[in-house]
Amino acid sequence: MTSGLRALTSRGRSFIASGLAAMLCAVALGEQDLLRIGVLIAALPLLAAVVVARTRYRLSCARRLDPPRTETGTDATVTLRLENITRLPTGLLLIEDTVPYALGARPRFILDRVESRGIREIDYRVRSDLRGRFPIGPLTVRISDPFGLVELTRSFTISDTLVVTPRVVALPHVRLSGEWSGGGESRTRSVAAAGDDDVAPREYRQGDDLRRVHWRSTARYGELMVRREEQQWQSRGALLLDTRRYAHRGEGPRSSFEVAVSAAASIGVHLAREGLGLRLVTDQGAQHLDDAGASWSLLDALAVVRTGSARSLEYGVGALRQGGGDGLVVAVLGGIDVEQAEALARLRHGNMTGVAVLLDVAGWERPELGSNEEYRAAQAVLAGAGWRVVRLPSGVSIADVWPEAGQRGRFATSGGAA
Repeated sequence: MTSGLRALTSRGRSFIASGLAAMLCAVALGEQDLLRIGVLIAALPLLAAVVVARTRYRLSCARRLDPPRTETGTDATVTLRLENITRLPTGLLLIEDTVPYALGARPRFILDRVESRGIREIDYRVRSDLRGRFPIGPLTVRISDPFGLVELTRSFTISDTLVVTPRVVALPHVRLSGEWSGGGESRTRSVAAAGDDDVAPREYRQGDDLRRVHWRSTARYGELMVRREEQQWQSRGALLLDTRRYAHRGEGPRSSFEVAVSAAASIGVHLAREGLGLRLVTDQGAQHLDDAGASWSLLDALAVVRTGSARSLEYGVGALRQGGGDGLVVAVLGGIDVEQAEALARLRHGNMTGVAVLLDVAGWERPELGSNEEYRAAQAVLAGAGWRVVRLPSGVSIADVWPEAGQRGRFATSGGAA
């Protein structure tokens, strides 16, 4: 009863106040008919409160996100499934789901009646122009009487998470070399096209699978020989993203930082689809990926990456240096000076391929300014060390300039003069 009284709406409180006023006037004037009307008006919301408070609706709720991972600016569909698991039909239900402000206004629905064991499904769409992980839920159900005098709120506990990833654009194929690395019993070697006669065998050991017995070598050496475990080789690479707040310009989805994140996502997905095992590095160091070979893991990490207060790339360069075996390093950089460019330039060694995507942040807010002298000096330092430098000005898609990453011996000038 107490919970029912607390659930009185403004209309219900107005009815009680009007009923009490009518009863006082009836007593003062000696009007029995007015007294009866006042009692009826005051009693109606109290009776509704008793009925709603004693209602024992049992509802089950499930939520489905389609897709659970979406790009910025793309719709996702949320499906709510409500089931009345009691033998009593429900009354009027007001449904409200909890969504963050970035996904839009809270969706509200009205269900007139759900029969016993009945099921209702409700769909609504959400969209975000911002990256991130956004909780959706819990669902709130408001039970109301037919007259709107009492409204009782009940909430579910379940919630789901929508991952909004950076925008990914398709990139043309560019031939980028890289070292091959892996683990196993054998080192890197060429396997001749003639067949497995050239596979180096070893002597049989207790517990070896007999299916690995190499019969020709057994006959040659006079003892049981088995094939070595085959090496699984995978091309390895690193993706460096410059997240320094100091190195970027602009605000919101069109800022140079968001363009850099989108470019890193596009490059990472493109290389992962070509079989490259990537690790993500920022100016704060190496970032953990649940599955370094999967593009979804990279996108999940980039969905929540934020700018930092660092003014140097030293931690990112150190993390790249510790990796050691990266055959390919792709750096998506904001504004850098000559000293930072030299630190990056020293990373390149041997057959390692380095690609630097340089955002021309000086002209980001005013494109007519173009690149400044410091930008061109950093560009020249990286190109002189053998890095393939790709300039990315404001308003130019990474897909338009990515083919320049395949050129050797000079830095790219697409999208504007260097």
